[in-house]
This record gives sequence, structure tokens and C-alpha cells, in this order.
Amino acid sequence: MIEITVRGAGIFGLSIAWACAVRGARVQVVDPNGVGGGASGGIVGALAPHVPENWNPKKAFQFESLIAAKGFWESIEDIGGVSSGYARLGRIQPIMDNVSLELAKKRAETAKDLWRGLAEWRVTAKQPEWAPASATGYWIIDTLTARINPMRACHAIEASLLAKGITVTPEAKDKGKVLWATGTHDLFQISKELGKNFGNGVKGQAALFDLDRRHHPQVFADALHFVPHEDGTLAIGSTSEREYETEHGVDEQLETLIAKASCIMPELASAQIIARWAALRPRARSRAPIVGHHPVRKDAFIANGGFKIGFGMAPGLAMLMANLMLEGRNEIPEAFRPETCL
Repeated sequence: MIEITVRGAGIFGLSIAWACAVRGARVQVVDPNGVGGGASGGIVGALAPHVPENWNPKKAFQFESLIAAKGFWESIEDIGGVSSGYARLGRIQPIMDNVSLELAKKRAETAKDLWRGLAEWRVTAKQPEWAPASATGYWIIDTLTARINPMRACHAIEASLLAKGITVTPEAKDKGKVLWATGTHDLFQISKELGKNFGNGVKGQAALFDLDRRHHPQVFADALHFVPHEDGTLAIGSTSEREYETEHGVDEQLETLIAKASCIMPELASAQIIARWAALRPRARSRAPIVGHHPVRKDAFIANGGFKIGFGMAPGLAMLMANLMLEGRNEIPEAFRPETCL
């Protein structure tokens, strides 16, 4: 039986631990900050695809992972008994000018081929039931986008691991093969050891409202995500801050975001804000997730750089890393390998 030590209990660490455990590995998960203690403990949870054009391996892989997500999360919930908040209810985007309208129509055609009939991207002149106003009178509707509750999803995997006798511990000695999935901490450390930028953290701030739209698709408007969750809350986010004073503190940038969101969806102005959130999200220099052999830790592995798409990529990346760590099969796309950042 192969032994695996996973350092980091965010979405990458937990999902890879799970993929290894179901294939018979003896796994331990170590994180002094606990489950979802970093960027994975967020509140937004928009599993949104790249636009269906200029197809490349990164976009293709994300598409396959988003398609696989339903089965991935259902199996975890069945074994652990904890809901992840996953639901593929789609997304609505208002089209605000004629140039964007023509582009959206072209993407509707390319989606027919690139998405292979497994999901739809279409343009409609009929205003959806819950959607912001559109300057052109048209909206984009896609059926690939899904939602998830990030923290609950992490706890759902924790529960499924516990069902197999695996607990998340604050500290333990390494056993067997070691995976580092520690987010910005490891990116900063790698950059320091290499003497050049390998990756960094981009701060995000978001807010959670007491507004029940759980049966509606999420909305993306003016670069903001509006994500209704199954518990009757609505998340909006997020900021993307390269410069910041504190890693976890919320500030006036979040208040500006809330005001902007209330202009787009006026009903938010009278809804109670029940949580404000901020954290550093790990962003690799390549802008893609980084998975494979660790660039500076000998004989170790890495899964990092999820940034805004970590939850959407997790089902696919977990399978690839289990193949590599358990069987030595390196099927990781070149765009995701650590050497792309070196």
C-alpha cells in the first residue's frame, strides 16, 4: 500500500487526498490552519468556464473538469454525508453593447462544437426571471457554469476522508510520497529559493448577503459574480488586489464592491450582509494551476496556483495527480507543469 502525505487542506490538497484514498493509498492530510484555512475557505464559489473560443489545452481541461464535477461531488456527498452546495444551474450575463453582442453570438456558434452538446451557450432577448438590466436587450445564458459552497465543499471532502479513517491533523511527520498544496505560502517560498518570481498571492474580498435566490442561475455582470447558494445566501465577489496592506482584513475596496453590486442588483441594497471575507489566492506566474513534481523540494510533488479556478479544476487535477503519485503516469498538460514557471 502506497503511503501519501498531503500538506495543505485546501481544495487541491483535499481532492487529491481523496483521489488517492479511493484508489487504496494510505493517506494523511496535514494542515496547521485546519480545513479550508486559506483561500479555499471562501464564500463565492463560482465554477465558471472560459469562453468558448481560442481553444487551448487549459480551456479544454477546465471544460472536462467542469463536466466531471457533478459525479465527483455526488460521490463525495454519498460517502461523507455532507453537502458541498454543488449545483449546475448555469449563469446569466447581460450584454451591454453591440460589439459584445456580436461576439456573444459568435461564441454561441463555437460553443456548439467546442462544448460538444454537453452544455450550451446561447443569446436570448427574453429577460431571465432574475437578471440585471441589459443595455442591448440581450443576455448570455450558459448551462455549464455551476456553484459550490467553498468551505462546505472542503468539509464534505473531509467527511468522506473521515469515513475512510483519514483525519486532517495540524502536524505530523512525512510518510511516503509528499504533496505540497499549501497555496501562497509555498509560492512565496519557491520564489525565494529560486531567486525569481514563481508565483504570488492576489487578495480577494467578497460579501455574503441574506438573500434567497437558491433556485436561480448565478449572474456575472460588470466583472462581478452573484452566486446564490443552497442555504439561502447570496455571495458577491470579488476584488483582485495585487497590492494590499493586510492579507485577511476587509476594507473600503469591499465597500465599493458592495455599492457597485447594489447598483447592478438593487434588491441587495435592502438585504442584510451576514459575512465579509478576504484572503490571498495563490496565483502562479504562468496564470495556470501548477501540478506535478515540486520545483525545489526533492522527490516531492506540488499542486498550487488555483487562484479563481481551483474548485472548477479540482476534479480533473485530482485524477491526474493520483495517476502520477500512485502509478508514475505523468499525463499532466504541459501548461500546468511547474517547469512552465521556471
